[in-house]
This record gives sequence, C-alpha cells and structure tokens, in this order.
Amino acid sequence: MNFRHREREEPEINLIPFIDVLLVILIFLMLSTTYSKFTELQLKLPVADVDAQRDYPKELLVTVASDGSYGVNSVLVAGRSTEALASAMLANAKAGKDTVVVINADASAKHQAVVTVMEAARRAGLTQLTFATQPSAKAPQR
Repeated sequence: MNFRHREREEPEINLIPFIDVLLVILIFLMLSTTYSKFTELQLKLPVADVDAQRDYPKELLVTVASDGSYGVNSVLVAGRSTEALASAMLANAKAGKDTVVVINADASAKHQAVVTVMEAARRAGLTQLTFATQPSAKAPQR
C-alpha cells in the first residue's frame, strides 16, 4: 500500500473567459451609448399655461377638411398643391417669419394632407407649427 503523503494542488481559477466576457459587454455598452446620441431629436416642447394670453395676430389658422381641401384663415385655398398652399400661407402671414401656424385637421383627414400643410409651411419659411385639438370627454374641465 502506498501511504505516501501527496502534495496538494491549489485549485486555480481561470480568469481569461471572465475577462473576455467583460470586454465583450464593455464594447457593446460603448457602441450602444455612441449610437444613442444620434437617434435623439432635439425638441423644444410647448408649455401649456391657461392664464397666458394668446397672441392672435401672430396666428395663421390652416384648416384641413376630411376631403383634403385646405383653408387659410377661413378662406378656401384654390387647389391642393403644396405651392398653392404655401403662397396662401405666405400671403396671410401678418407677423412674417414669427407667425405661428395652427393646424386644424379633421379627425378623418388623411395624414398626407397634414404633412402637405407642414411642407407648405416649411417652404413659406414658417417654422412655428402647432396642432389644434379639442378636449376629450374624459378630460376634467377647469
């Protein structure tokens, strides 16, 4: 019988796979944070203040009917092209480039009609756009 005393080997922890996994996670996090800043949009959201007075002379009301016809300040625009709408908007913009375009679109109007209004505003140089809504029946009244 062999009763010799053996030397006991210390167990070793292999750190190489652990380091590889950490490096892969680190590279993934670095790449994902780099792309996140390119997907952000710089938005300046409007602030609703009930007590603030509205400046009506600076507003340009553009109406989109359910059939796709347009109206600028309650006057029907001849034609449905972007150019005709842009010229009508530019002619009715009393405050020049500071005019706020308020889009009143029918709920059943096509999205393309609203996009056409936004494109016409861009071509006319009017950069301040807002959408008119009506309060829902569930919203509390003040």
